[in-house]
Amino acid sequence: MIYETRNARETFTLGECIGREAKPGRIYTLTGDLGVGKTVLTQGVAAGLGITEPVCSPTFTIVQIYEGGRLPFYHFDVYRIGEVEEMEEIGYEDCFYGGGICLIEWAELISDILPKDCIHIRMEKDLTKGFDYRKITIEAPESGQSLQDDDR
Repeated sequence: MIYETRNARETFTLGECIGREAKPGRIYTLTGDLGVGKTVLTQGVAAGLGITEPVCSPTFTIVQIYEGGRLPFYHFDVYRIGEVEEMEEIGYEDCFYGGGICLIEWAELISDILPKDCIHIRMEKDLTKGFDYRKITIEAPESGQSLQDDDR
């Protein structure tokens, strides 16, 4: 599915929809250049889960855990991971295979340990369509669990 947002509010709202539909054990990968709006989308996901505390990118802590919503939310930023073994040191398996959901920024850096059934979210800018325009592509596994157009 491809979504187009034209401002931060629309990007946040799409994230909210993802959060509302999230099922326990689901893992979302999130890719896109710096400044593309990954944090805004993530904040929307958290809001959709019912999390009210502030959500920021865990660039230096690798993972932030939010437990105030209907499901635990594990927000990873693996940009600074040098080797996949570092993920083992932080106990990634408890998050990946627990009862919450994971959202992983820069997931391509740890592709070797990602389950096959991740939902992949790719965010892109297109400055010819405006500074705040975003193209957001969501690719779900064959299981049919995806965000539908009429759910936006």
